[in-house]
Amino acid sequence: MGATFTSFYFLCFYVCLLFLYYLVPKKIRWCVLLFSSIAYYLLSGNGILILYPLVSCLSAYIGIRIMGEEGKTSKRKAALIMVIVLQIGILFVLKYVNFGINTINGLSKLFGGTKDVVDGLHFMVPLGISFYTFSILGYVADVYNGIAVPQKNFLKLALYGMYFPVILSGPIMRYREDGEQFFAPHGFDYKQVTFGMQRMLWGFFKTLVISERMNLVVNTVYGNHVQYGGIYLWFATICFAFQLYTNFSGSMDIVLGMSQTFGLKMPENFETPYFSKNISEYWRRWHMTLGVWMKEYIFYPLLRTSAFTRLGKNLKKRLGKKRGKQLTTFLAMFILWFTVGIWHGGDWKYVIGSGLLHWFYIVMGELLMPFFQTFMEKCHINPKSRWVDGFRIVRTFFLVNIGFVFFRADNVGMAVSVLRSMFTSFHLGAVFDGSLFTLGLDWVEMIIAVVSLGILLTVSILQEKGIKIRESISQRKLPIRWMIWYALLFYTILLGYYGPGYSAAEFIYQGF
Repeated sequence: MGATFTSFYFLCFYVCLLFLYYLVPKKIRWCVLLFSSIAYYLLSGNGILILYPLVSCLSAYIGIRIMGEEGKTSKRKAALIMVIVLQIGILFVLKYVNFGINTINGLSKLFGGTKDVVDGLHFMVPLGISFYTFSILGYVADVYNGIAVPQKNFLKLALYGMYFPVILSGPIMRYREDGEQFFAPHGFDYKQVTFGMQRMLWGFFKTLVISERMNLVVNTVYGNHVQYGGIYLWFATICFAFQLYTNFSGSMDIVLGMSQTFGLKMPENFETPYFSKNISEYWRRWHMTLGVWMKEYIFYPLLRTSAFTRLGKNLKKRLGKKRGKQLTTFLAMFILWFTVGIWHGGDWKYVIGSGLLHWFYIVMGELLMPFFQTFMEKCHINPKSRWVDGFRIVRTFFLVNIGFVFFRADNVGMAVSVLRSMFTSFHLGAVFDGSLFTLGLDWVEMIIAVVSLGILLTVSILQEKGIKIRESISQRKLPIRWMIWYALLFYTILLGYYGPGYSAAEFIYQGF
């Protein structure tokens, strides 16, 4: 069937599922979602890999049942530790053992070694292991802390852990907010179904029309980065920023829209992130559920540990209350951002580009804030003026793109080489000599890409102003509504990549 949402066979699977979902009695519709999730896993590659999410769900089920029993606190804590060790252990072995091996081999060669110290291991990694692992871990922690009710039905817990649209690329769910709706008797709601399909169409537009075109430029330039100078690398990196955003947010539109057709409301994962004025705001708008999960289950618990409490007290005595608290927070943030980076993949390019680099941005922003405030006061600059906001948006987008270089490069060495070329081989002549049209998109394709990005920008600006697009369109007269949605449909069909035998490039976050 293929794992990607944009494959023809997946769409056939979804249409059949939607009909079946509303044909069966309301009380057992959750069973249809469970069995369809199992079928999706079995048909999307090596079926044996379904054992991993099943083991994760089973361990969580046993753990929360023990936590729900009246008994000693030590027994509940032992159950929590058992689940965490098993879940993280599976995730570590499948995704991060080779990260450790490659690091050891790299250090060996750095100090004069000529051969690998340890051979790499090869594992088949199940779809979305990081997404379902984090959702399940969060639920188990909430049950332990008494803020979520233990699910007594294993099959219902399995649906929460294996719900197929979410398992592919998120968002990361929290059971206390999203779990129980799976089992509610959802009736057919015409508005919810149509709104869901409209959002799915918007997701297909972003992934098939924009992301696929950006991918051509990115692959051409990054596939032979030594040949291309700075301006080409800047152009390709910006294209990658839009490729990644439309790919990932487009998949979220499809996931959330599809879920809405089933009567389910999944958490939002994006909120026009490229309008952010600083890096902290960017991460409140980009992959929002990951940021919330990391803060709630890593950052704040870390600060409450006895080790960090003692460290904070010692630093406050030596450096003062404000500076001591700040340094303690920065250290916890370092661990947080290292975790964010390695979550994206077992490679130092992710640790740096998606983690520690952003930690550095935030720390420097905090430390330099008094200087910039003084500077703006002396220069009589209004910090709330539009041009200052515009500068901050451009600055944040620039900093984010530096991280994207690491994300897209094959390794850290290549990322450093690309960055060096971006800042030392910058020739504006390439903008005017037509050579940008030789990077995978001719002038017709480039016009389509620019127009499509213009549509995306227009919708994003409206969303930034708080306008609900689907609600606004639904209030128009019927011919205008149909004209808008059919125009988008045929635009996507005619200018996107679709049809039997074709499967769009895999979602970039699919393997996480």
